[in-house]
Amino acid sequence: MAWETITQLRTAYLAKQTTPEAEVNRIIEQAQVDREYNIWISAPDKGQIEPYLARLAELDPKDAPLWGIPFAVKDNIDVQGYETTVGCPEYAYMPEKSATVVDRLVAAGAIPIGKTNLDQFATGLVGTRSPYGETKNGCNPSYISGGSSSGSAVAVARKQVLFALGTDTAGSGRVPASVHGLIGWKPSIGAWPTTGVVPACASIDCVTVFTHTIEDAYQIDKVVRGFDKDDPFSKTSMPLTVGEPARYILPKKESLRFYGPHATAFEAAWDAAVSLLEEHQAQVDYIDTALLAEAGSLLYDGPLVAERWAAVGAFIDSHPQAAFPVTEKVIRTGQTYDAAALFSAQHKLKAIKRDVWNCLGEDSVLMMPTNGGTYTREEVRKNPLSTNNEMGLYTNHCNLLDLCAIAVPGAKQAGGLPFGVTFFAPRDGEHLVVGAATAWSNACEPKMIIAVCGLHMRGFPLETEMRKHRAVFTEEAKTAPAYKLVRLPGEVAKPGLIKQSSGGSAIELELWEMPQSELGRFLETIPAPLGLGKLRLLDGREVVGFICEGAAADEAEEITAFGGWRKAMAASRIKS
Repeated sequence: MAWETITQLRTAYLAKQTTPEAEVNRIIEQAQVDREYNIWISAPDKGQIEPYLARLAELDPKDAPLWGIPFAVKDNIDVQGYETTVGCPEYAYMPEKSATVVDRLVAAGAIPIGKTNLDQFATGLVGTRSPYGETKNGCNPSYISGGSSSGSAVAVARKQVLFALGTDTAGSGRVPASVHGLIGWKPSIGAWPTTGVVPACASIDCVTVFTHTIEDAYQIDKVVRGFDKDDPFSKTSMPLTVGEPARYILPKKESLRFYGPHATAFEAAWDAAVSLLEEHQAQVDYIDTALLAEAGSLLYDGPLVAERWAAVGAFIDSHPQAAFPVTEKVIRTGQTYDAAALFSAQHKLKAIKRDVWNCLGEDSVLMMPTNGGTYTREEVRKNPLSTNNEMGLYTNHCNLLDLCAIAVPGAKQAGGLPFGVTFFAPRDGEHLVVGAATAWSNACEPKMIIAVCGLHMRGFPLETEMRKHRAVFTEEAKTAPAYKLVRLPGEVAKPGLIKQSSGGSAIELELWEMPQSELGRFLETIPAPLGLGKLRLLDGREVVGFICEGAAADEAEEITAFGGWRKAMAASRIKS
């Protein structure tokens, strides 16, 4: 079974439904099945994974928050026992130790199971710039996987792992998430250590994570976040919390551009996202995003690209033809600028940053499309530079302006392809973007109405079960006059609602809205003779709700006359 969340797999471990070794074996088999996707540079190998599996014996599963959770690592992040290639075979080296982020995850019980493919030297947003093969989109192999953290995103999308580490300088931790319908969490610069990460632009590089849920990204953040004395770019930051923005800011429609063969569908998906946000949030303001575009253009179309040359230029010069041609072309532009041009660009960037931070304020988040379109891999091969540039239109500005960001799936797909949005805030607004993303995901997630008639109602003992499964009370209601209510025998008093072929009464209910993804797990908590089935309401609606097997009425006390469980319990207390 391929799990989707850390909680699911941890629960399965504690219930002895599976083991870390069984999960590793499953991943190795799945990696073979998916080998044509070009996900891995160092593919999952039992011999390399064994030391990490063996270490689990030293940890208590109840105390180690990531005990036995397999994860993938982008191949510009060091992992002890694995080569680091940065997507370039001639650059490869064997690290003496793991990156700090990997060490912290391993200390929490997580298992690194391989190194993933990437756009070479972490330069690109398409996932096609690698001598190890183009990483194919995990949802539709004809399309790009996004970059540069391509393999990491596809490993999660294909459910080989529950989470994967990427890096983000210009959008590499967000674009691949968007084109796969995943969460891409990019914390503020310095919040996660970059010790043991091969730099792209060291001053703005971030380690990121891909997950299926915001909750899992939050879990990873709790383990990884923290100051690292060995990292010159590390910053002390407060533990991540979840806040509520007072204001949402959107780009004016005329300042956006949609592109690629599905531009119309992406524009429609953005319009749906805007409508949903306006429906659910009290204050929504609009701005011209020209300043963001101006900042973003400095990263590749100006002297700031020189930092990439500073990182790997000496290697490229000393190893002719080792670099991917389009990658070398991009990085070599960093040679053409002098120090005066660099300082001029930095001063310009400072002014833009001040204006953007002033616009966002202390309590606002900005929502933008993560990408305004996508391309097939063939289209990118024909126009490698222009297509890549367009994929970064709404991401390049982020790190330059010291913003945090989280990419989340959109309200609807774009013509059958994943579409996503990103929430941004200044570095001290991480709690706001996580809160915004959580509220957004809740608004987007398909839900269904669940009718409850007893212990799951407000004020009764199992209300907590409703909250646990993310259900929200919506209204009080009554059934159609076709039901009998009984008190079932047992140590704990509980009701049973039974449909009548004739006669019957209207019984009081509560209606709760529950995410569809929670329904299966919620159903597992319901003991016989109770279950979930279709109920007809007094106003004619048909909803899913608690029902009881008719045979249970033989040994039960009928309490239909009270009209509902709440009144029956009140009468019982008065009587006693």
